[in-house]
Amino acid sequence: MGKVWILMVFMLVRMVSNVEGARKHPSSAKRIHTLFSVECQNYFDWQTVGLMNSYRKAKQPGPITRLLSCTDEEKNNYKGMHLAPTFEVPSMSRHPKTGDWYPAINKPAGVVHWLKHSKEAKNVDWVVILDADMIIRGPIIPWELGAEKGRPVAAYYGYLIGCDNSLAKLHTKHPELCDKVGGLLAFHIDDLRVFAPLWLSKTEEVREDRAHWATNITGDIYGKGWISEMYGYSFGAAEVGLRHKINDNLMIYPGYVPREGIEPILLHYGLPFSVGNWSFNKLAHHDDGIVYECNQLFPEPPYPKEVRQLELDPNRRRGLFLSLECINIINEGLLLQHAANGCPKPTWSKYLSFLKSKAYAELTQPKYVNPATLQMMEDIKEEHIDDGAGKPHPKIHTIFSTECTTYFDWQTVGLMHSFRRSGQPGNITRLLSCSDEDLQQYKGHDLAPTHYVPSMSRHPLTGDWYPAINKPAAVLHWLNHVNIDAEFIVILDADMILRGPITPWEFKAAHGRPVSTPYDYLIGCDNELAKLHTSHPEACDKVGGVIIMHIDDLRKFAMLWLHKTEEVRADRAHYARNITGDIYESGWISEMYGYSFGAAETLCSLFN
Repeated sequence: MGKVWILMVFMLVRMVSNVEGARKHPSSAKRIHTLFSVECQNYFDWQTVGLMNSYRKAKQPGPITRLLSCTDEEKNNYKGMHLAPTFEVPSMSRHPKTGDWYPAINKPAGVVHWLKHSKEAKNVDWVVILDADMIIRGPIIPWELGAEKGRPVAAYYGYLIGCDNSLAKLHTKHPELCDKVGGLLAFHIDDLRVFAPLWLSKTEEVREDRAHWATNITGDIYGKGWISEMYGYSFGAAEVGLRHKINDNLMIYPGYVPREGIEPILLHYGLPFSVGNWSFNKLAHHDDGIVYECNQLFPEPPYPKEVRQLELDPNRRRGLFLSLECINIINEGLLLQHAANGCPKPTWSKYLSFLKSKAYAELTQPKYVNPATLQMMEDIKEEHIDDGAGKPHPKIHTIFSTECTTYFDWQTVGLMHSFRRSGQPGNITRLLSCSDEDLQQYKGHDLAPTHYVPSMSRHPLTGDWYPAINKPAAVLHWLNHVNIDAEFIVILDADMILRGPITPWEFKAAHGRPVSTPYDYLIGCDNELAKLHTSHPEACDKVGGVIIMHIDDLRKFAMLWLHKTEEVRADRAHYARNITGDIYESGWISEMYGYSFGAAETLCSLFN
């Protein structure tokens, strides 16, 4: 009887185990394959090592394939064929017909080639497409994320403004179906087969449309057509009628703070990030052969204990821990790869000991999506906030713009000190505009919560030196890359001191009615300058300095702020003092006029 009982218990355990296994890794009817695209470069090799380590740690189901695009010459000298399961793809970095140099086209070209020539593509139901500069934190299972046949799941890329303007109308018959998505893509194989050729052809089409590369059309702050592949994706999907389930929670950039209750399962380190005085920027390691240099790692970040002391706010601390997790998983992957390469055992260090510790293993256990993380953007209902008695005030976020110089650092220290003493509600973010060279030498990462922005001090198209343009460019970049849960944004300058709270309810700011301070010297609002640069000169306000604006208004306005700044700056014929009020007649206050003229255009359109 005892043996029979043991057998029954064993069979019951097996049945429960099989049911649980089926939930996590269902039958062959739901086979998953993960893809990522790279080229034959050291830059992509260390990213591959990091992604592959995270793939194993996260227990991502199904095989993974690296789509490797190389020229014959590159392949002859390439050392990294062993870094990941690989499917070789002919390089299209230099377009075979046009001669255009655009390596990003290798992503759709690689997917098309894999679908057509890979045997594995014939034995899969779902495909997850990632970028190399990502870290997987937990299983990415398409149907658990909500993906269906005909409804892929994707992350939100809000800066693809071309979906809302003439660009979409030019490049797809169905502009109303254009989704601002990218990064994480989860597709049914049948949808991918129909869609992929159009992803490639639309990328070629947008890339050739140089007349529409401008920032105000594409959202690309460099205006060089670099995000043509992203538009190729969105326009191709629209063309075949694919509507995405868009999720703004699954993926996060290290350095950003996740919304409360959200558990991201993918880190995308496409932007610089920092923890205290430690920082990391992937572009600074473009030619780094660290994969092949025994026991060489990226600089070690602070330890968790230090971060707990550095940041008391639990949610911001969670954001810092995500940054640590990202770089630590890359470094752990490098250690494992060095061992596989036959490198000698590394010398003991505190950091190596940490990467092998139980505490680190627990911190990097697979994460699983929760209901809040799975909420799609289309399901989010806007909450009505009433400023009346007994109702909660709207959330506020304060921002200010600086550059990587000591001149702005001491101003930042003063402003941050005043922010803490003033009782200003909500969070504050420094928008830090730096060149890659400046960022490598910069020491002030820990002076304020920071969003890093590519510098436009030297204009990428005109070569004009005008650092003041970084303010609207940084605001636009922040809006397009950060999950913002505030309803009102307060914009300050670094050379300011807060003496008390600046709130929309105190100063009567409202949707469609921003509040600002008078700048009476902007006489161009009253003369021909306004008539030249806005179709609504009567709406030009002489304002600046402190700005309180509803987030929806700012999203509509920020691009015009940047565009009008460029326009006024280029209008050298009207720099004169009697036209602009600029005593130096150097066009230095072009950004201020860019603000006033952009606001005149935007706010008039809101009311008409």
